[in-house]
Amino acid sequence: MIKKPLLLLFFCLFLFGARAAQVDTLEIASTAMGKTLRAGVVTPDTYKKKKNGPFPVLYLLHGYSGNFRDWLTKTPDKNLLAELSDKYQMIIVTPEGGFSGWYLDSPIAPANQYETFITQELVQQVDNSYRTIKNKNSRFISGLSMGGHGALYLSARHPELYLAAGSMSGAVDLSAIEGDILTTGIEPLLGPKAQNMDRYKASSIVHLVPQLKASGVKFIIDCGVSDFLIEANRELHRRLLYEKVPHDYVERPGAHTWPYWGNALEYHLVFFQKARAEALAANK
Repeated sequence: MIKKPLLLLFFCLFLFGARAAQVDTLEIASTAMGKTLRAGVVTPDTYKKKKNGPFPVLYLLHGYSGNFRDWLTKTPDKNLLAELSDKYQMIIVTPEGGFSGWYLDSPIAPANQYETFITQELVQQVDNSYRTIKNKNSRFISGLSMGGHGALYLSARHPELYLAAGSMSGAVDLSAIEGDILTTGIEPLLGPKAQNMDRYKASSIVHLVPQLKASGVKFIIDCGVSDFLIEANRELHRRLLYEKVPHDYVERPGAHTWPYWGNALEYHLVFFQKARAEALAANK
C-alpha cells in the first residue's frame, strides 16, 4: 500500500508534468543558407489543449560562439524558459545564429545569410507549425551580446515583423570591435574593416539610430555596469536620446555573464507584455 506522503508526491509530479511547458527542436530547411538549421521551441503549459491559443511569440537570440541550445542550457535556472513561457503564456523560439553569424546577410559569404533565415524562413515555418498569432503586435525579438545586436538590427530592418525588440549586453557597434573576433568572426562576413568602414557602420546599431527611430518598434536595452560593452551601450542610449527615440534603457550590477542575462530576460518579457497590451488597446 502506498503511504499518503508518497501518494501526494506522485500526484504533484503528475500535476507538474501535465502543466509544464514543452521544449521541441524544430528543423528548418533553409534555401538561403543551403542547409538545415535548428531552433528550440518552448510552448507554454496550456498549449497542449488544441482549443487554446493562438499565442504570441518571442524570438530569443544567442551570442557569439554560441548555438540555439544556449538559452535552454546555460542559464543558472535550467527551467527558466519553460517557467517564463508558462508565466507569460508565450511561445519562445531560440534559433541558430551561427558561431559568428551576427544575424546579417553577408555580401561576401553566401553561406552566412542569417537575416533572411531568421526573418523569412524561420518566422514562416514557426507560424506554419505552431498556433501563433501571425502579426507583428504579438511578435517580439531579443537576445544577448551578438544576439542583442541581432535583435535590434533585424527589428530596424524589418519593422513589419516585430512590435518590440530587446538587447541584453548588446554588441551594438561592430565598427569598434577589434582582435580575434574582428579578424576571424566579422571580417570574413564584411571584408577587411579598413577598406569597408561604410559596410561596418551600415551593420552597426549605434550608427542606425535613424532607422530605429523610423521603425516605430519599441525598444528595451540593458547592460551590466561591469560589462566590457557598457560604453557602446551608453553611446547608443545617448544617440537615441538625442534623436528622441522612445526606449527603455537600464544599467544593473553585473557583467557579460549568464547570471546577468538570466536575470534580465524577465524584464524584457514584462516590457513586451506591456507593449502588446497597449497595441491591443489601441486597435480596439
